[in-house]
This record gives sequence, C-alpha cells and structure tokens, in this order.
Amino acid sequence: MQRIRFTLFFAAAYLNKFKSLIFSGIVVGIAVFFLFRQFSPFLFVEKERIGITGRYPVNNLPLDILNMLSEGLTSFDDFGNVVPSLAQKWETPDKGKTWIFSLSDGIFWQDGKRLVSQEIIYQFSDVKIETPDEKTIVFKLDEPFSPFPGIVSRPTFRKGFLGTGKWKVKKIIVNGNFVQELIIENKGGEEGMRKQKIFRFYPSIDGTKLAFKLGEIDSIKDLIDPSPLDKWRNTEQSLEINKNQVVTIFFNTQDELLSDKSVRQALTYALDKEKFMTRALGPISPNSWAYNPQIKEYDYNVERAKELIEKIGKERTKKLKLASSPFLLNVAEKVAQDWREIGLDVVIQVSSIIPSEFQTYLTVYEIPRDPDQYAIWHSTQKSINISKYSDPRIDKLLEDGRTLLEIEERRKVYLDFQRFLLEELPAAFLYHPVYYTIRRR
Repeated sequence: MQRIRFTLFFAAAYLNKFKSLIFSGIVVGIAVFFLFRQFSPFLFVEKERIGITGRYPVNNLPLDILNMLSEGLTSFDDFGNVVPSLAQKWETPDKGKTWIFSLSDGIFWQDGKRLVSQEIIYQFSDVKIETPDEKTIVFKLDEPFSPFPGIVSRPTFRKGFLGTGKWKVKKIIVNGNFVQELIIENKGGEEGMRKQKIFRFYPSIDGTKLAFKLGEIDSIKDLIDPSPLDKWRNTEQSLEINKNQVVTIFFNTQDELLSDKSVRQALTYALDKEKFMTRALGPISPNSWAYNPQIKEYDYNVERAKELIEKIGKERTKKLKLASSPFLLNVAEKVAQDWREIGLDVVIQVSSIIPSEFQTYLTVYEIPRDPDQYAIWHSTQKSINISKYSDPRIDKLLEDGRTLLEIEERRKVYLDFQRFLLEELPAAFLYHPVYYTIRRR
C-alpha cells in the first residue's frame, strides 16, 4: 500500500509539473491526425498498372477507357437500347433526317467549366452540325438514318483531352504514332484517396505477358489464353463472356467452291460447337432487343455434312484454306480437325490483318450495339463486306432497318434479317469469346 501511495503521489506531481506540455502535445497530436486525414489524398496515391495489348493512336483509344474519361450525348443500356447521357432528350422532326438533342442540366467539364453545345465535337462526313443555343445541338443528315442516336454515344472531349467523366487524363506518353503509356486519375476513391490507373500498351500478347512476368504491370485485361500466368501461385484470375462479340468464320461467297450454299452449310454442320463455352447462333447479341432465337442452329451433324459434301463431289471439295487471326490459332486447329473428319484437306494460314483474298477467315466479329449491320452485309459495301455477300432480300431488309423509326417495326425487320442470313450462311457464327483478367495478388 505504501508503494502504491508513493507511485500515485509521484505521478500526480509529474502531471502537475508538466501539465502544460502534456496538454500541448495532445492538442498537437489531434491536429496532426486531422491534418493527415485532410491532406493524405494529396500525399498518397493508390496505383494500378494495367497491361493492354494492341497499337492505339491517341485519337482511337479503347472504348472502355474512353468511357471512363468522358460521355457521349447518349449511351446504350445492357439490352442495346439508346438512353440519355449528356443529352436529356432528342427528337427528329422529319423522320430521321434531322436530329435535335437537348443537353442535360448541371454537366461540367473536368476543369469545372459548364458544358455548352458549341464545345461538343463530332466529326461526320455529310452531316451538318448546328448549335442554335448553348443547350441544343442539331445534326442534319443527307438521308434518314434511324440508328443515329446510337452513333453519338461515343464520348466527346474538349481540347487537352478534357472530358466529363470521373477519371481524368494525367499523362500520355506516345512512341511514334501510338500511345505507349496512359495515366488517368480519380480523386473520388475511398476516403478521398487519389487513385491512378496506369495503362501500358504492348504490340503483342507475348509482350504483355512478359511485362507481367518482369513486374512492369500488375494486371492484364482481355486475355483469350491466360496460360501460363493463371498457374502462378501469386496470381488470381476472373473471366467475362463478351456477348457483343462473336468468333466467326467468314466464307468468301465469290470463291468457286464456297459460292455454293450447300458447301457453306456442310462446313458449318461439321463444326462441333459444343467444344466452346458460350455458343453463338447469329450476328446479333442475345442481349439485344433485336435478337432472334428462332433461327437455324446448325447443330453438330457429321453425317449431314458428309451427305452434302458427297452431293457436291469430293474431288471438288478436297482442298480448303483457313485464314486465322494469330490469337485464334488454337480455335483454327479445332476447326481444321472437324473439317478433316469429313474428308477435307485443310491448310491453316495465319494473318494478323484481314487477308485481301481468302476462302475462309476466322476472326472475332465486333457486334454493333445497334442491330444495323448494313456495312457488313449489304452488297454495295465492297470494302467492309468481307464475305463479298450479295442478296437482294438481305439488302432490302438492311435498307428498311436503318430508315424505320419505331423500335417494334425495326425489330420485325431484324428478326427476318437474321433468319434469312442464317439460311444463306455467308458466315458461320461459333461462340461468344471468354476474356480473362490476370491480377497479381
């Protein structure tokens, strides 16, 4: 007891002597704590280094990056419907030839300046743009075009890459004509912490994977084949099925052999489509309001394929060339094996660009968000219609689909378009690709 009393007496005397100093220390400590919380976003930055494969000029960055930086007048919902974004509403007074957009209130650029119509930049050939006031922008087209509201969903920017999104460009490093590194920043992270995404671009998949191995990046997006990184102990992976893309074999319909619809059907029946995770039926996304599930499916049927080949004559169909994008080489091998099983001699040719001449071409087809596919299948589109497909019935449907305004009328047109296209089969639609993201733990 005597020792305890002595200790308490000593502590009281100590506190009495140094109370001013102790109080000042507590006040300073509290002040430092709150100042640290206030200014820590400016002192610390949460960074993520992301590897992207591909060569991109500054004016043509990947759309998912552009969507982080800014917005378009419109956007698409998950079902392909056009919905408001920078514009709160739009109308066409003359059945699709003139489009008038009214801007939403309270939209600001990333420098704090209020958005006005005169600063919205879209460059279209054969389109006249007028801005009668700060909240209205008018597009005057030469011909009626019902998909136009979806065209202006592309994000718009002011000079200096200023957008309206939550993420802002901090730095761009360009090597020659292509972006080498892009740093974007968001100050709205957890507890105000600044966050940065550092995108590093590599010309090939192998180069991107090597950068991950060397520690230059923390993650890789959009990998079709994640090996061998997915086997590493310190990595984790996630996957996403992209139903706005479809792995497709385009047939050259002007080729002596493939001009015969029966040959195209035989080749499609011969494909074991169940080998793939997410089978596709046609050229329109199953998420779209225009999707037709009642189309010819061409289920795997070797006997039917052989029957069609025999009717044509085996000598005529003996040899076949399959051109393939490099990243789909494994798929090309599976396709070639299926075709060999019905008696064909298949040669695979790897091409990183669309070959000027081919018999069959395996690639990833980017499905337009609007079901208008005039550029891909209409007979007048010589440079983009790579199947060289020509059919008056398909031409008429595609022409009607881009002039009708009512969505139900357009839907009926595109249901027929898919049905007739799958009967003629200028291309075989295989599956929706699965993309992997690899991250370092």
